[in-house]
Amino acid sequence: MTPVPLTPKPLAPKPLGWLGIVRLGLVQTALGAIVVLTTSTLNRVMVVEFALPAMLPGALVAIHYAVQVLRPRWGYGSDTGGRVTPWIVGGMATLALSGAAAAGGTALLDTSVVLGVAVAALAFVGIGIGVGAAGTSLLVLLAKRVDPDRRAAAATIVWVMMILGFIVTAASAGHLLDPFSPTRLVTVATSVSAIAFVVSLVAVWGVERGIRPAAAAAHAHGGAGERKVPFREALAQVWAEPEARRFAVFVLISMLAYSAQDLILEPFAGTVFGYTPGESTKLSSVQHAGVLIGMVTVGIAGTGRFGRALASMRGWCIGGCIASAVALASLALGAFVGPSWPLRACVFMLGVTNGAYAVAAIGSMMGLASNGRENREGVRMGLWGAAQAISFGVGGFLGTLASDVARAVLGTPVTAYATVFALEASLFLVSAVLAARVHPGRIREDTVEITQGDDLYAPAEAGR
Repeated sequence: MTPVPLTPKPLAPKPLGWLGIVRLGLVQTALGAIVVLTTSTLNRVMVVEFALPAMLPGALVAIHYAVQVLRPRWGYGSDTGGRVTPWIVGGMATLALSGAAAAGGTALLDTSVVLGVAVAALAFVGIGIGVGAAGTSLLVLLAKRVDPDRRAAAATIVWVMMILGFIVTAASAGHLLDPFSPTRLVTVATSVSAIAFVVSLVAVWGVERGIRPAAAAAHAHGGAGERKVPFREALAQVWAEPEARRFAVFVLISMLAYSAQDLILEPFAGTVFGYTPGESTKLSSVQHAGVLIGMVTVGIAGTGRFGRALASMRGWCIGGCIASAVALASLALGAFVGPSWPLRACVFMLGVTNGAYAVAAIGSMMGLASNGRENREGVRMGLWGAAQAISFGVGGFLGTLASDVARAVLGTPVTAYATVFALEASLFLVSAVLAARVHPGRIREDTVEITQGDDLYAPAEAGR
């Protein structure tokens, strides 16, 4: 019997250390720097300086979320290419160019509204493509290269570094934009975009050194002679995996609840509790402080140093959703009690619980990305990223719409806000049930494959 020649498998790349994780976190910092400039600063310029309807920047932001439903396709590209960094670099290049173009389109609004809107709309399409391609590929790279006991901490690091990008850019750009002029806006946005691209390029330089794209892709497909699976078939394969599908629904529902309160919290504080604009802005900072504390808590607990139970991302997802529901229910109750209710404490609790849930969800994504058919990490991460983008795109709008509808039907803002917060709490409770049904260790039988030269059938997860 002639022995079957074995095809040597490439050595698994060395797991990323803490410095490597922080390096990749710089990509999120760069991404956040461009995004906050385009979704926040340009928003204000359109509405305040150019006196345009608030619907315009809202529609542009919706465009950038809508484009991100294509995240599974970009994830598929990184799967079939065998390397992820080209997609990160390409996504960041697209994002940087689009960020500068968005500022240019905004500046054009001062002389030609039609031309400015056209340029800005195209730019926001590019922003959505850049965010989706770079963000999805970055999470895939982290999922592949970070040890399981560091995934929660890695999720915390990259998320906090993205927020750091928000803070640094908002502060520095705010200083540089005064005194305001359209030319200064374009100069600042272009400079931020260029710096962000260079930072992201340095961050990923050499991370996948030694990995040959063709060889990696061929191995992932099971051999050099195997058929390349078309995107639609790859997506159908991932959707057929119960855990991937359940987690996608969990992300959709939970992120909808997570984002729906963003645009109504400050109006709620002003209408029901009589907060001034300055006081409601400070209230928002209290919430963000809580978010950071919740993220750091899960990041530390997820290292496993305090026991396996506290390290479970599935447990933190379930607990974070339930705790977020309790925090939202406290806001609903506070609407009826009024000014004597400890609003700041409730908002801080909401921030902590939301932060814990968010990091646990990202950590779970990393853990589940490789759970199933081999070489579908990018498609899975893209599927979940698309669900998140859909939720963020419609969440804020649905929150404000529900508030307006409830006020029209129920007659009072107090009852309207309480109803909306109660609905969001219900969504989080549903999400907790969905999270409980996702089992990270379960693998479908149809993901069990044999590769040439192997004598044993083994799940794709084996040997990772």
